[in-house]
Amino acid sequence: MDTRKVQTVGNGTYTVSLPKGWAESQGVTAGDTVTLHDHIDGVLAVQTEDGCDADAPPVARVESTDAAVIERTLRAAYAAGAREVAIERDGPPAPAQRRVVERIARGRIGMSVAAESETETTVRIMLDSAEVSVSQSLRQLAFTVRSIHADAVEALAAAPDASPVDSRDDQVERLAAMIERSVSRGAADLGEVDALGATRPELFESWTAMRELRRIGDAAAEIGDAAAALDDPPTESRLASCREVGRAVREIAATGVGVVLGDEGGAVARDAIGDLREARDRIDALDRGLDEGGPRAAELRRVSRALRRSAERAGDVAEIGLRRAVRSGEPIRDGE
Repeated sequence: MDTRKVQTVGNGTYTVSLPKGWAESQGVTAGDTVTLHDHIDGVLAVQTEDGCDADAPPVARVESTDAAVIERTLRAAYAAGAREVAIERDGPPAPAQRRVVERIARGRIGMSVAAESETETTVRIMLDSAEVSVSQSLRQLAFTVRSIHADAVEALAAAPDASPVDSRDDQVERLAAMIERSVSRGAADLGEVDALGATRPELFESWTAMRELRRIGDAAAEIGDAAAALDDPPTESRLASCREVGRAVREIAATGVGVVLGDEGGAVARDAIGDLREARDRIDALDRGLDEGGPRAAELRRVSRALRRSAERAGDVAEIGLRRAVRSGEPIRDGE
């Protein structure tokens, strides 16, 4: 890091000298023109004319016939912010290769198969950052995860014929992948930060909250699987305990997301973390009752473990919100 003193010239314009080492390394000399970018998070970036396209996302290339390798590369390319993926091969695509490409493309917002020849398939990601709202995507993700979690807990009373997670898991994946891509591009290019309309700390907090929400969704799927394995529903008291914990978990997660997005203040996050302690106590009480054994105890232990995981992840979301409040200078006081 280098520091420079701000000076003024005759007409009152502020000036700052460029470091000589940087200028020489970039081929900048007196009389050349550079571009100044004033970014949303207070950064003023200097860019040479030759560097205007330097941060353009590269074309990802896949030279493999292994469907698993193709799948992972497509996922990675989307998350890394690539605009195009070229899948090269010696002949026409095998059915398994075509299926995996189509499935991944369907599961990613803005991704589609643009062209296919005998030896290459081109996948493009046409996603304009200026049209993406990370905050709205996080809200939708939180709503979907909470809906899945509520249905999974309710399935304990009467397991449905179909999974309570069903196609909404695909929606979770789509939203989470788009948030991850947006944050990745914002980390690599300050212009993307401006287009997204959020600072880099805000993007990182949204990404971290997204990761925790996905884990709550995974825990909900575990609850749904345990519900499907039950021959009979649990007793009313145990069912009531699971419902109470589930409601508390979802409220903590919703509160945390609200604070992460700036809709609520740090006091709300503080209260949510206090609610987490109560949720833990309820889960401990449920576990003590299951120690006595009896029918359905094994499946209900799976439910209890999943509820505990989802409670801890919801608490992490609230803590991320608390982090945002602290970063903004808001004092965190005891509750009244």
